[in-house]
Amino acid sequence: MQHLTIATSSGIVWLLLVSHFGAALVALLAGTIALSVVKGGRLHKRIAGPTGRFTASSKFSEKDIPTMKTLSGKTALVTGASRGIGRASALALAEAGAQVLVHYGSGAKEAAAVVAEISEAGGRADAVAADLAAPDGAHKLARQVRAVVGDRLDILVANAGISKAATIEETTVEDFDQLFAVNVRAPFFLVQQLLPILRSGGSVILLSSLAAHAAVGTLSAYAATKGAIDTLVKHFAASLGPRGIRVNAVAPGVVDTDMSSFVKTDAGRKSAVTMQALQRVARPEDIGPVIAFLASDEARWITGDTVRVDGGSKL
Repeated sequence: MQHLTIATSSGIVWLLLVSHFGAALVALLAGTIALSVVKGGRLHKRIAGPTGRFTASSKFSEKDIPTMKTLSGKTALVTGASRGIGRASALALAEAGAQVLVHYGSGAKEAAAVVAEISEAGGRADAVAADLAAPDGAHKLARQVRAVVGDRLDILVANAGISKAATIEETTVEDFDQLFAVNVRAPFFLVQQLLPILRSGGSVILLSSLAAHAAVGTLSAYAATKGAIDTLVKHFAASLGPRGIRVNAVAPGVVDTDMSSFVKTDAGRKSAVTMQALQRVARPEDIGPVIAFLASDEARWITGDTVRVDGGSKL
C-alpha cells in the first residue's frame, strides 16, 4: 500500500491508494499544485509546482485522513435512526458535515448514544421522538423538526419501517394496516408536512427493499409497502423537481439488522448469501454511505430513481 499526501497552500488532502507499481496524483486547486508520494507511512517523493508548498508529516496512518465535508451547513432528519440502517445513515451524514436530527420511536437510550457519538466526533445532532404508527405521528414529528431547525431542512431520510413475515393465509388485517401505516403513510405525510421548510437543492431519500423487486420469503404484505415506496419516489420526484428537490430511494437486500433476525442463524446467513453475487451478509455501514451520497451535491442529477444496494441479489 502507498500513502499519498496532497499538500497545497490552502491545506492538505490525505489520500490512500493501493498499487504494486507506484502511484501519482496531481491536485490542482486554485492554481496551486503539490504532490507527495509516501510509501509505508514515510515520505518517499515530493513534487511541487512553482507556487506549491508542502506541509507533510513523515509518518501518518489512515486516521490522519479527514472526511470530505460535502454536507457542511446542511440539516438532515433521519427517521428510525437509533439503530440499523438509520443509525448508519445518521452517522454517515454527520461525518459528511450535516447537522442531524436522530428520530426514534421507542429506543431513547440508543438514540441518545447516536447523538453522543456524533457530538463526540465534533458534529451536531439532536434526538426527536414520535410514534410513526399513529395517524398523526408524521405531523407531530414535523412540528418537532421545525422547532429544532426552524425554516430550513435540506435532507429527509425516511428510513423508519417495520417488517412482518407471514404467508398470505396468516396475514391479518391489523398486520397489513400497521405495515402500510409505518412504511407508506408516515413517509408520505412526513414529506407533505416538511415541504414548507425543504429547501431548493434538498434531497428526500426513502427506503425501498429487494422485496419490492423479487419474491423473498413470506413477505408479500411488507413487499407491497416497498413497492408503494418505489411508486411514491417517481411521483414525488416529478412533483418536487420544479422546486429543486430531488427524491430517490435506496433498496437494500438482506442486511444484518434487528429486522432481519433470520441472518443471525447459520442457515439464514447461508440462504442470504446464496442469492447474492457478493458472498457476505450486508451490514448497515454498507448502506449509510450510499444514502449520504444521494443526499450530496455529487448526486445532483439523480432523481426519481431507486438505487439497489444489495450485493447483486437475485441477478
